[in-house]
Amino acid sequence: MLKTTFPYRVIYGDTDQMGVMYYGNYARLYELGRTEMVREIGLPYSELEHSGVVMPVVSVDARYLRSAFYDDMLTIETTLKELPTARMNFHHRIFNSEGELIHTAVVTLVFLNMDTKKPSRPPEKLLDKLSAYF
Repeated sequence: MLKTTFPYRVIYGDTDQMGVMYYGNYARLYELGRTEMVREIGLPYSELEHSGVVMPVVSVDARYLRSAFYDDMLTIETTLKELPTARMNFHHRIFNSEGELIHTAVVTLVFLNMDTKKPSRPPEKLLDKLSAYF
């Protein structure tokens, strides 16, 4: 299992008139969590794309438990519970500055060959980096 955390401060542009983080902006936090996770293991997304693989999102299952507010300092926790096969499932938990769990999501991506747009296996380079955690 691989777990990483990443801090994020809610900016004014993330919020609605009530100072509450707009629900659609949580998807950006998932993106931050997973791109930083892959970067931390030494394989930025850009390198994956240069190898001819893209990873589109095919599903998001989100649960809004509590609100995040303007200027809150959040912690985005991202976990991979299994090595990817044709899919890669990222489990996200978001905590506020008091350590309260305010949001959960599971985001599923698939591997596609950039040229053919057909499903592909995960790049060996990615599996090599991830195998140390499983």
